Amino acid sequence: MIDMTRKPLLFPLLGLVALIAHTAHAADPDDMVKYRRNVMSANGGLMGACNALIQNKVEFKGAVGNTVAGYARALETLNKDLPALFPKGGNGADSDAQPDVWSKRAEFEHRARDTQAKAAAFARAASGGDPRLAEKFKELSDSCKSCHKDFRK
Repeated sequence: MIDMTRKPLLFPLLGLVALIAHTAHAADPDDMVKYRRNVMSANGGLMGACNALIQNKVEFKGAVGNTVAGYARALETLNKDLPALFPKGGNGADSDAQPDVWSKRAEFEHRARDTQAKAAAFARAASGGDPRLAEKFKELSDSCKSCHKDFRK
């Protein structure tokens, strides 16, 4: 019998158990590739939008958040845990990831941490009016390119 004084804790606890069980179950590799592509496409789109704004190729005065600062925060969020996009066994047949992502995991994770740090630095620069905004953007861009060069087909 359930102790009614503890009932409010029961449902959150069951939810946590279900979440842990779900995350312990590996996603289908092809679904993981599709998900990873979507995240990376979002990254690329945001980088392109930031570049256009930083280079003054477009003048955009949109809604709040549709600025370099908003895009930079989104980039920071998307790049918080890149290795999680490449779980063991998460490379489907249609993937552009090189096998080195897994065989040289320490180097891959080092590059991912570098990108994460560069994305955070870019977000800080964008939100604080830092005059080194373009420099921070280039550092992030170079970090992305470096990883793609060695770990992407």
